[in-house]
Amino acid sequence: MGPEAWCSYEYHASVVSGRNIFILATWSPTGGVNDSGHIWTDESCWSADTPEVPLSILPFIYYRNWVNEGPVDLRDAKVSVYLRGDALELDGAASYFWVHSPSTRWHYTAHPVEISQSKWGERPTELTLETDESRWHRSWSMDPKQPLCLEETLRNAASYGFSFTGFSSEVRGKLSMDEFKITTCR
Repeated sequence: MGPEAWCSYEYHASVVSGRNIFILATWSPTGGVNDSGHIWTDESCWSADTPEVPLSILPFIYYRNWVNEGPVDLRDAKVSVYLRGDALELDGAASYFWVHSPSTRWHYTAHPVEISQSKWGERPTELTLETDESRWHRSWSMDPKQPLCLEETLRNAASYGFSFTGFSSEVRGKLSMDEFKITTCR
């Protein structure tokens, strides 16, 4: 797994520059699960996205169109991933998988993603992306009066990734990811 389209969102720099600033994840050829390659990012690459409710940090974002892939149907898809923190100060934050259509973002809040501290976990976090809106939280919509429902967002997922929400101050430290996999059902 190389960095491909994985990046972090630097919201504060985006506001200052007047354009969205995404910083490509760093690829390390060793040090991952079973000493495999992995990607990582840190606090110098992300900041709180204040239009999101609650405030969210988007340390890992994958835009499918950046690698010439169209939207994907993630209804009932299975996600598997290892996340690792090194000197990661969460300040009350939890990490969630999220999905974004062209206009609406939903976080899968029913299932926080485990972040192992200073080592890789013994097994990956595994999620099944249910279409039950009570298990998700809509954090943002381009048109708050007409947001896309969860099912439509999952059916046409243009991007996805991992977030931090619930922090009392911005998350600091390093976040690494390895063996990310999505298995679609449709």
